[in-house]
Amino acid sequence: MSTDTVVVRVQRVMPATPEEVFDEWLDPEALRDWMCPRPVRCVTVQVEPRVGGLVRFDVDDLGSRVLITGQFLTIDRPHLLRFTWSNSDWSDPTASSIVNVTFTAQPDDQTLMAIEHSLLPSEEFENFHNGWILTLDQLAAVLARR
Repeated sequence: MSTDTVVVRVQRVMPATPEEVFDEWLDPEALRDWMCPRPVRCVTVQVEPRVGGLVRFDVDDLGSRVLITGQFLTIDRPHLLRFTWSNSDWSDPTASSIVNVTFTAQPDDQTLMAIEHSLLPSEEFENFHNGWILTLDQLAAVLARR
């Protein structure tokens, strides 16, 4: 088992204000709509929006169940969300990574949303790089429909 870790960085301009985009991350109903790169689905989502609060995604990965859990480390609306992230299907399911999401206002009520997912097991780089890109596309599509 490798102890090497990697960092995934992705960003995208979202068609909504920083407040609107930020709030999507704390709304369990909204998260079920756009979190998890399709065809993977979040079956249930639990969010306790406070520092130390739980983040939990019960995921259906093409018939396989995966549990993603974490805790909020920083909630600074509408600028920064920071939380831990562990996957039950990692080679070491006790490993913990860190997700930083920043929200920067752009012209025309848009937001540059950037994700930095650090301390990922090195063998997970491609999965998470591609997964976050697809997930951001899904969020942008949801926001564009509003």
